[in-house]
Amino acid sequence: MWRSLASNMVTFLLVALFLIGGVILWGKRQYTAEGPLAEAICLRVERGSNIGKVSRDLAGKGAVSSSKIFRIGADYTDKAGKLKAGSFLVQPGASMEQIVDQITRGGASTCGTEIVYRVGVNHTIARIRELDPATSEFAPLAEFDPITEEAPEVYAEKRGETDTRYRIALAEGVTSWQVIEALKAIDVLEGEVAEVPAEGRLAPDSYEVTPGTLRADLVALMERRQDLRIAAAWESRAEGIPLESPEEMLILASIIEKETGVPDERRQVASVFVNRLERGMRLQTDPTVIYGVTKGKGVLGRGLRQSELRKATPWNTYVIEGLPPTPIANPGLASLEAAVAPAATDYVFFVADGTGGHAFAKTLEEHNRNVAKWRQIEANRPGQ
Repeated sequence: MWRSLASNMVTFLLVALFLIGGVILWGKRQYTAEGPLAEAICLRVERGSNIGKVSRDLAGKGAVSSSKIFRIGADYTDKAGKLKAGSFLVQPGASMEQIVDQITRGGASTCGTEIVYRVGVNHTIARIRELDPATSEFAPLAEFDPITEEAPEVYAEKRGETDTRYRIALAEGVTSWQVIEALKAIDVLEGEVAEVPAEGRLAPDSYEVTPGTLRADLVALMERRQDLRIAAAWESRAEGIPLESPEEMLILASIIEKETGVPDERRQVASVFVNRLERGMRLQTDPTVIYGVTKGKGVLGRGLRQSELRKATPWNTYVIEGLPPTPIANPGLASLEAAVAPAATDYVFFVADGTGGHAFAKTLEEHNRNVAKWRQIEANRPGQ
């Protein structure tokens, strides 16, 4: 009898082990298999949340077939305790394994709200936008000028969410004074900036920040990034360019930046100024005159007067010889590269052509024809 009972017990244990192994194998397949999610969702994980709450949220959104398997899988892989707060874009068909990896790996949120402060030449704009998971595109919620306007209610609402992301975007051609004034008005930043950095020494770029980021630290990062760009551009300079130092390159790049917003034109514009420097011609560029009037503190907001074109200032290139003493704005990388690698042309003139670009000329006669065309375009504009 005992022998029969022992045999039955062994059989029972084998069957039980087989069934348990089958369940484990099935659960593992469920954990790694393609998930049931048909459309992308934005999964928000609150600070202090736990894997149980997240699993229930995912099940409620139809992203996982079993919240229990999700929890067990996270525990088994030792990831349940590594949950990160944030907003995560969960793609259609994402497996439980992929979702667990996504919400425990860390890094920046991949969906939810983003506030972008764009520091532009004419004004600063704070844009509040939210990612639409279905289209993977940002939908605008509101925008305002943090320097001159009161923030809308949605701004305060989104500022209160822990997973909102913040980015400061410096446009090419802004002056250092404009940057510092904008940073003073951006309320996610803290601290003071001792002085306005030297003109041209801040890198136009996109900077991720978090609430409490020190303004001085951010400015230092902008300076380091621009220093690296200046050094790299100077190292790659073409032979024979009439520039004696990285500072002269920076000055020329800032003029190029202010003269054209058309990427394909930068090297042509650079060639005009390089050709003029080589021939001993004055640069005669309006943006330098404007800088002499404003000192980079804001936008002139009107056309230049004849008296201003004739007035001697250190930056008036209609009066002075060669380059002005300082940059007139913060140039981007493309303008730095154009300054040291100008196009090979014989151009010494250019004027607006009515399309946003410029018409270039080798002779004064050709240039005068281009100017006449431009004046006709201006005369035919509505309201003229």
